[in-house]
Amino acid sequence: GVSAQPEEPWVAEHPAGARFRVAARPGASRHALAGLHDGALKVQLNAQPEKGQANKALIAFLAKALGVGRGDLGLVAGQTSRTKTLAVAGLDAGELKARLKRVLEE
Repeated sequence: GVSAQPEEPWVAEHPAGARFRVAARPGASRHALAGLHDGALKVQLNAQPEKGQANKALIAFLAKALGVGRGDLGLVAGQTSRTKTLAVAGLDAGELKARLKRVLEE
């Protein structure tokens, strides 16, 4: 049988800073953070997945929420999938986690 991989933390160190997993849900009535689900930050987006619109909206929304520049946030995996990995430059995993937690508690 295949041994189950231990659940990867949803926030981890990344060479340029830190990375985190996001479960994007396009087609929502407004942009919103919907908490943690299955090891990913659930983000509802008022954007359609066509032509990368949802990805652009996701990055703009999360950059604002985290207080980082849009250029400091990048998609490193899952461009066309609903579960994506984003990397943020200049924040370590601890700081990223703290900011995400603060945003989720608002």
